[in-house]
Amino acid sequence: MAEKNGERLYIQVSYLLYDKKTIEREFGNLAEIADNYPKYVVSMDEIKPTNTYKGIQHIHLREFLLTDI
Repeated sequence: MAEKNGERLYIQVSYLLYDKKTIEREFGNLAEIADNYPKYVVSMDEIKPTNTYKGIQHIHLREFLLTDI
């Protein structure tokens, strides 16, 4: 969890999401948070442009580091 200027976001980091069990683990904990703040899973996987899972955005590490989220 990170907070800046009163805004909060949740970030989960994983090297690669290589199987269903890993995906469920990395996204599952964020899916259980019952608020409307942005949630992200950051990994080194090659990702389609608009990739979300249960409303949680999946982004590549490079994109995460280069954007002002």
